[in-house]
Amino acid sequence: MKKRERSEHWEFGRDRKVLTLSIAAAFIASASVFGVLLKIEKDTLTKYEKGIIYTAAVEIPEGELITEGNYEAYFEKKELDKSCIPKTAITSPSQVNQLMAESDIEAGVLLTTGMFERLEDILKEMEHPVIAGFKAEDIHQVAGGVLRAGDRIHIYSIKEEGAEASVWKNVFVQQVFDGAGNAIANENTSLPAQRINIYLEEAEAEDFYQELEKGALRAVKVCD
Repeated sequence: MKKRERSEHWEFGRDRKVLTLSIAAAFIASASVFGVLLKIEKDTLTKYEKGIIYTAAVEIPEGELITEGNYEAYFEKKELDKSCIPKTAITSPSQVNQLMAESDIEAGVLLTTGMFERLEDILKEMEHPVIAGFKAEDIHQVAGGVLRAGDRIHIYSIKEEGAEASVWKNVFVQQVFDGAGNAIANENTSLPAQRINIYLEEAEAEDFYQELEKGALRAVKVCD
């Protein structure tokens, strides 16, 4: 009798152990399935996660200098699925400061860094840049007064026949002003520029003003 009891006790213990192992295996399997489901859910949510991008709120004229003070007039913040945002997209105002449009940008266009150039990138090509200014009336044929910041011009000195002419090529227009001394925004295409500031090499500034004093300078706008 005792032998039978020991046998039944052993079988009960074995069945209990098998049951415990089965429960543990089921729990592990459930945990694995749950983990897979969580990963699928996470991947799905990540796929549709939103990111911030900027588009052109209005047309941005070529050469317009974007600053922290005026970028809100030109840039519009929007949300877009991160999977659709290109790596070169402008996603932060810090990328906007001191950028200049390389060409006219239509309203609604998604803005990327390749559409802009930095002012310092232009100036770093010069050894010692300085700002020189002149009145539009002091230079003949100065593109009809339609120059704006960011434009480039060629300036020629008209000499007597046989004399070598001074030439300043691809001079960068820093800013233009009206008769009252107010800066003219690039989107204003009708107001004539009365005073024009340009970047020159420091070594060229003296020659430029000497030629300007003679009234022998002509300027033409560079059209890309």
